[in-house]
Amino acid sequence: MPAAATKKAPAGPKGPKKKTVTFTIDCTKPVEDAIMEIASFEKYLEDRIKVGGKTGVLGNQIIISREKSKINVTSESLMSKRYLEVFDEEVSEEAQCAGLA
Repeated sequence: MPAAATKKAPAGPKGPKKKTVTFTIDCTKPVEDAIMEIASFEKYLEDRIKVGGKTGVLGNQIIISREKSKINVTSESLMSKRYLEVFDEEVSEEAQCAGLA
């Protein structure tokens, strides 16, 4: 008797999987000390993050959400932690300069 051949179901579309990366920025101390407002920092990130070389056009690739005094940035495209740290440093420096004036 010949051996019966078994067919496997297709595994699905083959290709690169979309990898989502989530960063959490904890702004608890600056918000409690009234150094900055969380809503303005969220708006600042929406205006400054670049997608495809253009600012302010996040589309479906980057989602910015706020939970009390934390901001979550979820990205389906490549994004480095350092990129967000630069924005955080800029806002911190502006807040320090405003506090000295």
